[in-house]
Amino acid sequence: MVAPLASTAPSSTPTSGPAGAAALDEARKTAAASAQGQRAELNGQILQASLQVSIGAGNDSLALLYKSAIEQINERLAPELGANALQAAMGQDNSAEGTAGRILAQSTAFFDAYARQHQGEDPEAVLRNFVDLIRGGFEKGFAEAADILAGLGVTGEGSAISADIQKTFELVQKGYDDFLNSRLAALQPQSQDSAGAASGA
Repeated sequence: MVAPLASTAPSSTPTSGPAGAAALDEARKTAAASAQGQRAELNGQILQASLQVSIGAGNDSLALLYKSAIEQINERLAPELGANALQAAMGQDNSAEGTAGRILAQSTAFFDAYARQHQGEDPEAVLRNFVDLIRGGFEKGFAEAADILAGLGVTGEGSAISADIQKTFELVQKGYDDFLNSRLAALQPQSQDSAGAASGA
């Protein structure tokens, strides 16, 4: 004989009836509101962290420019002068003048070492090639730093940071021109002496 089936009558639960449905609906709303509140809080924390990074990068934008430029100059000089030919000097004067001065001083200081690697070649060509090399490294590093700062939203038309970065760029370019012209002028007496000796022979 088959045993009788257990009763399948609905049990009394908080979700049965209109009151239970309302309670369940209320619980869902509370959970959704809580999740929304947590998401809003998380988004606020992310926004705050991003703002702090942007502000920090803005305050040290020329330090970033300096570091990026030095890294690229290092990369260009590495095949002939070894890795890390220039050492980044962070935590110093990060004004446009200070940044440009350090980039110029550290990169042009390696000319004599570069020239020794090219003995027997035309001195003017060696000089021009060296300046092209370090100028190219600087320009690439400058572009990378400018892209990073633009991505962080700390630069823009009329901003003080943009003005400082542009001023640094112009000072370094002028410094490379001055370095090239002064070294070319120093080569002139040698060229004239060589020409005079050749004509007197």
